[in-house]
Amino acid sequence: MTPSTPPRVRVVGRGRAGGSFAAALSAFGRQVDHVAGHSETISAEDVDLVLLCVPDSVVSHVAARVVGSTAAVVAHTAGSLGIDVLGDHPRRAVLHPLASLPDPEVGAARLRSGITFAVSGDPVAREVAEALGGTPIEVGDAQRAAYHAAATIASNHLVALMDQVDRVAGEVGLGGEMYLPLVHQTLDNVERLGAPAALTGPAARGDVATLDRHRALLSDSDVAAYNAMAELCRALAARR
Repeated sequence: MTPSTPPRVRVVGRGRAGGSFAAALSAFGRQVDHVAGHSETISAEDVDLVLLCVPDSVVSHVAARVVGSTAAVVAHTAGSLGIDVLGDHPRRAVLHPLASLPDPEVGAARLRSGITFAVSGDPVAREVAEALGGTPIEVGDAQRAAYHAAATIASNHLVALMDQVDRVAGEVGLGGEMYLPLVHQTLDNVERLGAPAALTGPAARGDVATLDRHRALLSDSDVAAYNAMAELCRALAARR
């Protein structure tokens, strides 16, 4: 891909990730052809990059249906998978955005906001990340599962915890939104101080009586999650 010829990208997948990448790349001057991922074959003719934005479980299946060119790079955006799922295409890459893409409009803006991209394989992945204004980091196949597990904990598990906050607060007529400033303050503390120094609360100070009062009012399903997180807090406090 040269500066004189706008790179041509075929984005495969019409979900949130596919819509986000198609919009973001179009905004940066790429010639984007956005197609669904369920067609019988996917042509790599007349494009420089075929970007598979499909669920992890079908990446290998969709990659096997890419035909028509050995010059185009075939890449996927799955965080937990490596190069091998792309089969025997001669040019392969991985380009995973470390960002939450809840819908194409918000997702496209976040892809252009200077985020980190985990890349591997063909240099085009790094080029795309940098073209979007992001910071590419090399994450090899053997590291992908750990990298993506950390991303899942940082994003998805936080959402599940906030849902638990909503449920528990709702039992006394409070809205979970009133706790959001506390969440933002806590994340700010982690950013400034690191997790060990940012930790406060009953588990950190060994206040078993308070922990027991909390457990007594929680449902069985919420107690299990509470106990798991309290144990993580206790272990973190012990490390500092």
